[in-house]
Amino acid sequence: MNSLIFLDGAPRLTLVNSTKYYACAAPKVKTASGLHRGISLVLLLGVLASSEVVIGEDFLTLTDAQHRAVERSRQLSAQDSAVLASREMAVAAGQLPDPVLRFGIDNLPINGPDQFSIGNDFMTMRRIGVMQEFTRSEKRQLRAERFDREAEKSVAEKAAIIAAIQRDTALAWLDRYYAEATAATIAEQIEQVKREILAAESAYRTGRGTQADVFAAHGVLVGLEDRASELNRRIATSKTGLTRWIGDGADAPLEGKPPIDSIRLNTSSLESDLLHHPQIAILAKQVEMAAADARIAQANKKSDWSVELSYSQRGAAFSNMVSLGVSVPLQWDQKQRQERELASKLAMTEQAKAQLDDTLRAHVAEVRAMIQEWENGRERLGRYERELIPISKERSRATLTAYQGGKAGLSDVLLARRNETDVRLQALQLESDTARLWAQLNFLYPENTGSMPGHASTSGSLPKGAQ
Repeated sequence: MNSLIFLDGAPRLTLVNSTKYYACAAPKVKTASGLHRGISLVLLLGVLASSEVVIGEDFLTLTDAQHRAVERSRQLSAQDSAVLASREMAVAAGQLPDPVLRFGIDNLPINGPDQFSIGNDFMTMRRIGVMQEFTRSEKRQLRAERFDREAEKSVAEKAAIIAAIQRDTALAWLDRYYAEATAATIAEQIEQVKREILAAESAYRTGRGTQADVFAAHGVLVGLEDRASELNRRIATSKTGLTRWIGDGADAPLEGKPPIDSIRLNTSSLESDLLHHPQIAILAKQVEMAAADARIAQANKKSDWSVELSYSQRGAAFSNMVSLGVSVPLQWDQKQRQERELASKLAMTEQAKAQLDDTLRAHVAEVRAMIQEWENGRERLGRYERELIPISKERSRATLTAYQGGKAGLSDVLLARRNETDVRLQALQLESDTARLWAQLNFLYPENTGSMPGHASTSGSLPKGAQ
C-alpha cells in the first residue's frame, strides 16, 4: 500500500509496506517551463499507477473498530426500547384504575298487564352509574417501583451488551492482527529459503553441494508456502469475522497493537469490583424485582374499596332515585390465599439471592484463573523475547556461517531455519493467546464508562421474612 503526501509544496511518494515506511522524492516540478511540468506530471502519474497507490487510506485501530461496532449495533437500540417500555409502564402502574360505566334496567316485569313495560310498574327503573376502584397509593407506588427496577435491569443488560460487543470486536481484531503477523513471518522465511535454494543450486552446479540439498530446500519452501496458504485463509476468515461487527472497512490496514501488558482490573479488590460486573448487576436487579413483588404481595393483604354512584329513572308517575354503594373484597381465607402468595414471592426472592451469590463466586474464580493464565502468558512471552528467539537467531546465523566455511551442510542450515521459524511462530501464538485473554479481562466492563457502574443495594425495605 502506498500513499502520496506533500512536503513544502513538493510531492513526495511514501511507500507503506506492512509496518515499514519508505519515502522517496517525486520528480521535481519546474514552474518555469510548461514542458517540464508536463513531463514531471507524466512521470509522477506513471509512478502512482505502477505502485497501485492508495491516497488517504486510514488505518483501523482497535478503539476505532470497537466504536464502529457499538454505533452500528441493533441490540443497543432494542435495549433502549425495553428501557422506555418499562418506564412507560411505571407511570401507568402508578395511576388509579379506569372508572367503570354501568347501566341497565332493574325490576322489569315479564308477565301480567305491565309485561316488558319500563314505565308502568313503580319498581322498574332505568339505571346508569359509574364505579371507581380506589387502589391504595402504597400499592400503586410499589407497582411503579417494580417497573422501575425492570427498567434498571434493562439498563444493566445494555451495559452487558456493550461490553460483549467490545470484547468480541477486540477478539475479531486480534485474530486478524496475529494472522497477518504470522503470515508476515512466514513470508520472511520464504524469502530466506528462496535465497538458500539459489545458493544450493549454485553449489550443486559447481560440485560443492548435493542434489539432495536442493530437494530438501525445495521441500522446505513448499511446506512454508502451504502454511502461507492456510494463513491467507485465516486472514480472509478473520476479516469476515471483523466485518460482522464493524461492517465496511474491515479490510483497512490495522495499526497499533493494544497494550496487552496491563488490564483495568484491580486484582487486590477483585471480588468487590466484580459486584459491579454487568452480568452480576443484572442478577442484582432480578433480586430487587423479586423483592418488589414480595412487597406488592404484602400490600395485597389489605383490600381495595370500590365506590359506585348510580341514577335510576322510573315512570312519569314515580320519583327518580340515586344510589351510592361501596364494595369491599372479603379476604376470608388469607391463610390459604394472600399468605401463600406472599410466601411464594419471598421464596422467589431467596432463590434470586442464592443465584446471585453463586454466580458471583463462580465469576470471581473464573476471572482469577484467567488473570493467572494471562500473567503466565506474559511471563512466558518475555522468556521467548529475551532468550528463545535470540538463541534461535544466533543458531541460524552460526549454522549459516559454518555452512559458508564448509563446516556444515545445507540440511543443517535448513534445520536451524526451521527451528527459528517454529520458535517465532510459537511466540506469536503465545502472544495471540495472551492478547485474547487480555481482551476478555479488559472488556468485562464497557470501556467508555469512566468508572465501574454503580451497584444498587439488594436489601431494600423488604417485608418481614424477605431479609
